[in-house]
Amino acid sequence: MTDDTVRPAASADVPGVKAVTDAAYHHCIERTGVVPAPMEAGHTANVAAGRVFVAGDPVRGVLVLVPEADHLFLDSVAVHPDAHGRGVGRRLLEYVEAHALPLGLPEVRLHTNAKMRENQKLYPRFGYELVERRVEGVYDRFHYRKRLPAPTGQEPPNPDARGFGH
Repeated sequence: MTDDTVRPAASADVPGVKAVTDAAYHHCIERTGVVPAPMEAGHTANVAAGRVFVAGDPVRGVLVLVPEADHLFLDSVAVHPDAHGRGVGRRLLEYVEAHALPLGLPEVRLHTNAKMRENQKLYPRFGYELVERRVEGVYDRFHYRKRLPAPTGQEPPNPDARGFGH
């Protein structure tokens, strides 16, 4: 693998985005009984909208980030299985925060399937707190958030005052 710098995806990256996403999430199908939403995402549209960020050349890691009014939604993080253990996932998660802070967003939110037990250990190690478990259609999900530091001299907004919903 060459450079692991996280960068915005370009249209030429779409095949790599799809390949990494499919490889990273494929094992979830047997465990959960459903195709993970990231595998069915419109990768071309998400890249064109500036929501996709990649690491590696060729692509070895993928992020899909959706800015909302009061948080940054981490829609997907995927690392190709061949790149596991090389720090790609850590760099991607660090990038999420670096992306949210200049946008002035006070927190990052994400969800993961309740049957993906390894994620329930992973996200708390990176400072995410479990907020709730919610069934949405065929998806049984744990919802997490990570509050980010306020810019110097500002009080952080109280996200609880607006509710936790996506």
